Amino acid sequence: MRVIVAEDSVLLREGLVRLLREAGVEVVAQVGDADHLLALVSELRPHAAVVDIRMPPTHTDEGIRAAAAIRSRHPGTAVLLLSQYVETGSALRVLSRHPAGFGYLLKDRVADPDELADALERLTNGDSCIDPEVVRRLLERPRPADALDTLTRREREVLALMAEGRSNESITRRLGVGGKTVETHVRNIFTKLGLEPDLEDHRRVLAVLAYLEA
Repeated sequence: MRVIVAEDSVLLREGLVRLLREAGVEVVAQVGDADHLLALVSELRPHAAVVDIRMPPTHTDEGIRAAAAIRSRHPGTAVLLLSQYVETGSALRVLSRHPAGFGYLLKDRVADPDELADALERLTNGDSCIDPEVVRRLLERPRPADALDTLTRREREVLALMAEGRSNESITRRLGVGGKTVETHVRNIFTKLGLEPDLEDHRRVLAVLAYLEA
């Protein structure tokens, strides 16, 4: 796998490069700003780009805008956005437009080379990847009584794993239950939330997050 790393902090950038190489990933370039990132993606056509949300010059949303541009111009390049803090709005809007091959993780999550490599592999296979902490914040934030309150505890657990971008098979392994049981939970979730199930996992993520953000 060929990857470009975009992070303005030299220390963090070198750390990411080291973790990726430990995981057997080839880092073809590393940059500190969005403009150079976009130019190198066009030139090198990597399998994925690991991008910090906040980069020069304003350190606000340069990484998010670069991610949207990459997914639009180079659909063959997956994007893994990294953030120090939970920032749901802009990042999830990018996900809603380009769900396949798009991921969003907190920087604490990628300290493990295996975790980082697993996320990139899922993205380059066309899946989505959302940090569990982001999902937890969305599920737990205050809201008026609505259809989410009708879900059972187990259905909420399944919903959280769905929102991370996990397939039914992955949820089955994670929860240690049968495949038919997970299928039943998923059908119940879609029914209670008024959402139509879809065969593509990233569409399921999009539907769930669109509902939670409503």
